[in-house]
Amino acid sequence: MALWQSARPPHAFTEVWCQQLSSLGELAGLRARLRASMTGRPAVLHPERDHWSERLVLIADELTSNALRHGGAPVAAVLGRAGDEWLIAVRDSKADVAPTPAQGRDPGLGGFGLYLVADLSVAHGWFADPGTKTAWAVVDGRAGTA
Repeated sequence: MALWQSARPPHAFTEVWCQQLSSLGELAGLRARLRASMTGRPAVLHPERDHWSERLVLIADELTSNALRHGGAPVAAVLGRAGDEWLIAVRDSKADVAPTPAQGRDPGLGGFGLYLVADLSVAHGWFADPGTKTAWAVVDGRAGTA
């Protein structure tokens, strides 16, 4: 089974917000906005309680930086919610380029972020629509979930 399969998110999520990004320099603002949306604070004050939200922040950082580096503009990050589950979906204009985890590469050369996203999320995937590709991941926000 492929690590990154073409699939839509497992169920409907209500969009909380959508943010357009044009450079890697905007990632710090995206991380702060995510933290504020999920925990009410733009910085980590309680690492023992906020571990679940930091997983989503890291996932968003990986997916968004990949879209900015390898996808085409425009790039948009969408935060969604369904109960205790949070979705980050990142859209770019390279519909014909699937997310492909690095294989057979020296770990020092990087390119292993998609493995990290797969490990940190409860579900992940990608799909293409005409002219766009969306990579997404879901994190469970209940306290104590892994």
